[in-house]
Amino acid sequence: MKASVKHGQIILVDDGGGDRALLALLDEFDGHAVHVQVRSSVCVVLEDLGQRDEACREPINISLSADRRFAPISNLFPARFSLDDEDYASVEGFWQSLKCQSPIQRREIASLAGAQAKRAVGEAKPSATFDYLGNTIQTGTYAHWELMERACAAKFAQNERARRALLATGNRPLTHNVRRDSKTIPGVIMAAIWMRIRKRTRAELSG
Repeated sequence: MKASVKHGQIILVDDGGGDRALLALLDEFDGHAVHVQVRSSVCVVLEDLGQRDEACREPINISLSADRRFAPISNLFPARFSLDDEDYASVEGFWQSLKCQSPIQRREIASLAGAQAKRAVGEAKPSATFDYLGNTIQTGTYAHWELMERACAAKFAQNERARRALLATGNRPLTHNVRRDSKTIPGVIMAAIWMRIRKRTRAELSG
């Protein structure tokens, strides 16, 4: 077995010395994070910390085109849910419908899947305020974000596939970095909403 250190990596290569069994054993740790413990001048312990992305809490950028395991978390994903006695085809459908003044138009947008809902509203600039259940809400404020959190919570509670995807992210940080960030609900706010719901959902299932 030949060992070398290069660019912060410890590289083990079978040099024909009969240590292939060790390499075969280490193959089980492929993709894992490992903690090196130097016990003495003749003893080094490698502790398996688990899959690298989970052990190192590598962030997951949530989008429809992300890792397919986590795509159902995206607001654009077609996951039906009900909120305040109204049905929605996706969270994006809910969010875009709030831009519409006409109740009829709101229902039309709400019935569309995410990307379709976004295209249907187009580039129309949202008004400074909108009405929801008789309350006037200022666009892009905490009250507006609370509505989004309620919609997301309803989606994850009512859609098993989306809920499984959210819980499968473990404790890794979630981000929402897209080409053009939303002015009414920035990506950092959206990611925080998902992580709060994840924490509550996990607590409810364990409690």
